[in-house]
Amino acid sequence: MVTRRRQQISVLVSSTFAFTVCFAVWMMFAVIGIPIKDELGLNETQFGLLAATPVLTGSLSRLPLGIWTDRYGGRVVFFALMLTTVVPICLISYATEYWQFLVLGLFVGLAGGSFSVGIAYAARWFERGNQGFAMGVFGAGNSGAALTKFVAPALVVAFGWQFVPQAFAVAMLVTAIAFWFFTYSDPAHRVSSSVTLAEQLRVLRNPRVWKYCQYYSIVFGGYVALALWMTKYYINEFGVGIEVAALLAACFSLPGGMLRAVGGWLSDRHGAHKVTWWVMWVSWVCLFLLSYPHTEFTVMTTDGPQSFEIHHNVWVFTALLFIVGVVWAFGKASVFKYISDEFPNEIGAVSGIVGLVGGLGGFLLPILFGALLDITGVRSSAFMLLYGVTCVSLAWMYWTEVRSTDIFRGHGGGPAAASR
Repeated sequence: MVTRRRQQISVLVSSTFAFTVCFAVWMMFAVIGIPIKDELGLNETQFGLLAATPVLTGSLSRLPLGIWTDRYGGRVVFFALMLTTVVPICLISYATEYWQFLVLGLFVGLAGGSFSVGIAYAARWFERGNQGFAMGVFGAGNSGAALTKFVAPALVVAFGWQFVPQAFAVAMLVTAIAFWFFTYSDPAHRVSSSVTLAEQLRVLRNPRVWKYCQYYSIVFGGYVALALWMTKYYINEFGVGIEVAALLAACFSLPGGMLRAVGGWLSDRHGAHKVTWWVMWVSWVCLFLLSYPHTEFTVMTTDGPQSFEIHHNVWVFTALLFIVGVVWAFGKASVFKYISDEFPNEIGAVSGIVGLVGGLGGFLLPILFGALLDITGVRSSAFMLLYGVTCVSLAWMYWTEVRSTDIFRGHGGGPAAASR
């Protein structure tokens, strides 16, 4: 007889590993999209659309997948989802036209919907006081973005980009089978069959749900967008090769995934609000610095014209990006701590819509990055856009959480006073 504790650990480890593989597949075009862009002669906006297309279906599928997880259980939904992506992943190797990559990308993108399945499935195996940590551990599967950057460039250089989808398809199939054999089902984790779809969706009327969607659009949507965009950014901005660019980009992707468990622990200990509040402020500062473009200017002095140059070197840039990755890892966990605290019986539905909106951010932002670059010619315009989104989140958080709590308590306690 397998003990409850062993079931908890097995479910969490298996789900996290499966999500890591799914996320690696989801981010595949961040690497193979670069040689595809050269082959097809794509502009920056077209590349942004290619890289982001899997994110679209991965995002849109999160709400129905979350609802099905509440109703049918996470094990069967997660297993079926992984199996449905194997053939489309493999077929990417045989695509030759731009539209074919886009269509296959839509099907492959379903792998990204695994988040709303696994987060609800894993969380329900743990007690309320440990759910933040459990969801943080599961969310560390975001490090699949870094896994892609470590593995895919080496495969591209050694065997060509066509080999990468084939290898990822095999990995997905093996992972799905292993997941089935090392996980368990608990009927008590499903909602009653008498609960209608309308009743499950009723929670979406709550304005707090949409506020958490806004928070997640930056800490997750921004993470996905930069994970897709940074390899090419390093190549064009700093003139490095694809392998070095992918390695440097992983300095953002890896902590952005792995440290999510730490964010879950911090949220359990200090409350979702306090963690999220400081995540937004640190993001605001770093994105402001990253937004400053490479600038050259000349001023007239008593000794004649003097030229000056202001720009980040590759190490300062990577250090700032690393800090953003760390705090966004904490933020991704703290947003879902809000959800488990405030919507314990609707985790699947609420995590589905929050994940959907966050994922849509990850879809739209790379396209906007490309469009802004085509229009302005300024690569750091991507960070200017993210800076603006962060400002919106900070303002919303201040007026609905910090200020309202201070007024209620009758003193200016700042973020500490508003923590939960």
